[in-house]
Amino acid sequence: MRTVPLLSVVVPAFDVQDYLVECLDSLFTQRFDDLEVIGVDDCSPDGSGRILDEYAAREPRLRVLHLPANRGLGGARNAGLAEATGDYVWFVDSDDWVDERSLARVAARLAATEPDVLLLGHEINHPDGRIQRDPGDALLAGLPERCTAIDRPEVFRVFPSAWNRVVRREFLLRLGIDYPTGWYEDLPVSYPMLAAAGSIAATDAVCYHYRQRGGSILATGGARNLDLIRQYELVFARLAALGEAAAPLVPVLYRVMVKHLFVLLGSGRLGAADRREYFRQASALARRSKPTGFVPPGGGDGVRYRLLVSGSWPAVAAVRAAYRGARDGRRVVRRARRAAHRGRSLAGKSLLRGYYHAQLRRPVDEHLALYCAYWGRGYACNPKAIYEKARELAPDVRGVWVVTAEGARSMPSGVEYVVQDTPAFFRALATAKYLVNNNNFGNYLVKRPGTVFLQTHHGTPLKSMGVDERPNPLAPAGKHATRQSLLARCTAWDYDLSSNGYSSTIWHQAYPVDFRTLEYGYPRNDTLVGATAARVSALRARLGIGPDETVVLYAPTHREFQPDYRPLFDPAEFVAALGPRHRLLTRAHYFYAEGTGGEPDGAVLDVSAYPVVEELYLVADVLVTDYSSAMFDYAVLDRPIVIYAPDWDAYRDTRGVYFDLAAAPPGLFTRDYAELVEAFRTGAVDTPATRELLAAFRDRFCGFDDGRAAERVVRKLMLGEEPELPAGARGAAADRAGR
Repeated sequence: MRTVPLLSVVVPAFDVQDYLVECLDSLFTQRFDDLEVIGVDDCSPDGSGRILDEYAAREPRLRVLHLPANRGLGGARNAGLAEATGDYVWFVDSDDWVDERSLARVAARLAATEPDVLLLGHEINHPDGRIQRDPGDALLAGLPERCTAIDRPEVFRVFPSAWNRVVRREFLLRLGIDYPTGWYEDLPVSYPMLAAAGSIAATDAVCYHYRQRGGSILATGGARNLDLIRQYELVFARLAALGEAAAPLVPVLYRVMVKHLFVLLGSGRLGAADRREYFRQASALARRSKPTGFVPPGGGDGVRYRLLVSGSWPAVAAVRAAYRGARDGRRVVRRARRAAHRGRSLAGKSLLRGYYHAQLRRPVDEHLALYCAYWGRGYACNPKAIYEKARELAPDVRGVWVVTAEGARSMPSGVEYVVQDTPAFFRALATAKYLVNNNNFGNYLVKRPGTVFLQTHHGTPLKSMGVDERPNPLAPAGKHATRQSLLARCTAWDYDLSSNGYSSTIWHQAYPVDFRTLEYGYPRNDTLVGATAARVSALRARLGIGPDETVVLYAPTHREFQPDYRPLFDPAEFVAALGPRHRLLTRAHYFYAEGTGGEPDGAVLDVSAYPVVEELYLVADVLVTDYSSAMFDYAVLDRPIVIYAPDWDAYRDTRGVYFDLAAAPPGLFTRDYAELVEAFRTGAVDTPATRELLAAFRDRFCGFDDGRAAERVVRKLMLGEEPELPAGARGAAADRAGR
């Protein structure tokens, strides 16, 4: 009878609360019991440690280690290995997942071959939804039942990661090599492991799903990429320690290293300030570790080798410039052809983009903040609230708004702005220290080191967003940008804002790139929290609303298949049905600028063009909406909300939603017009039952909105402080700090 499990799976966890449950589920939902899982909380700043503990409470095969200090991915793997008891160990990254049949496949292959190392097939899952097999996996099918690296040196061309191999635990411990700190930490273990293995087996079946995140090493620039030099130094030191048995493999790995070093040089992951120093160190490494009698390869690999060992940066720069020139020439030709075909001139845009890149050479202006809302439509939303608070708390930071030519017409007096796609715009974009937007700047944005991009978002998401948004056959042609271009823009984000814990998770799911969430609340809702009765009365008087009138605000969202605004009921008929002393304010989504056309002095007042939607919330006694994020903001006021959703099933199935609004509404949920009218006539819009629904909704979605969100943002971004979190976010933060 077995006393130890066949397989120990080590799962390091750091800042992965959005992915960890999926990873653990992929292991524990399989019909396979001959395993233990060691979850390693690497002093994670988010809720990862709590998630591990909660999962372990119901899953006896999971043990949790809470490290007292952060050790990095390599150190967390080492800690998990020290606790493992299985015959074999598998290191699984916590933002990835294993295939639903992988455990049985791995067990069967281990039983059949009993190797020191079992190589696994894997898929790469890109943020834009693309799935591909790793090119190195093609080698796996051609390997014999068992082999060694001497027999088949092509095993060194298999992707050198910790997670695409299962290793005999005693063999790894006997080898005496651990995972180092820093980036590229897999290399000094993966390569010597293969060189020392007495037997290697493989399966080309997909056992692992590698999530390519926007902030991974493969997509990140910076000086930390110089760690690659140090890790390869360690690789060759460990090969030397293996003695003469590994000597025939040194030239093989040397060639692999040279190609890898040169590929990184041209990958775009190194900033201009680091590229030359990286080349100097890489060239020195290539020269001093060159094996005796090494014969340079032919073709492109040979060119790379000679350039690298030459140590001549001007030669490399000349080759790179020639390549870029040829590449850019081809691009210009292609673009010119497309422009001619479309009947547009490329010259104006090219000149502006050239001007922008010239401005990027200027120093970053430490006292300039650039704001934008709703693709430049005007002065609004979270950026507006942050701008106004910055004028108060950080007056030395000059705020400038980005607007369209049309949006410029509605800008308030005294608010500085630049018009999109003008020299002034590109000059500000190139030099601003702070970028604050509730959407994105264009694909042309170059994120400069030392600048800060805050994505504020513009609503709590009910409908699917980002990479989760389903292709809608009813949407107008060209409505949706490709996922690739969307995520390319999102990689510029440093921070995003959240007004509730639910959103904190959804934003990372919808935009799977690397950014830090600030659980500060929504700045635009500060005005709702702090509003006085006197201010509400003044706003109602400005709109011509009497103190004894009941105001109903109707604010539906847009529908992709609907080219213009079409209210789902007749506004005049509805307000007439409500009876005297009722006023209906109708507000079309900002995509429908023309609004409803209601008479300004009648019972129906079209407020689609009213500049500040939060003021409309303050004057309204009841909100009627459908799937709009208005419900989440209005709920802060603790006033009745009615959902009018006659097309809920169609909307849910075509657009996609994150939760079932019909099952958890903020108040009464109505599906037809007669039901809506009857609810107002009978008072069913505000009852103990609807108040209970609203209270639960507020607890879930309004917990961070305490009136100080804008202040927190300014103190964090512009004053360098760490503001106190809102009460609704403090409990989770305290739990994380106690880990």
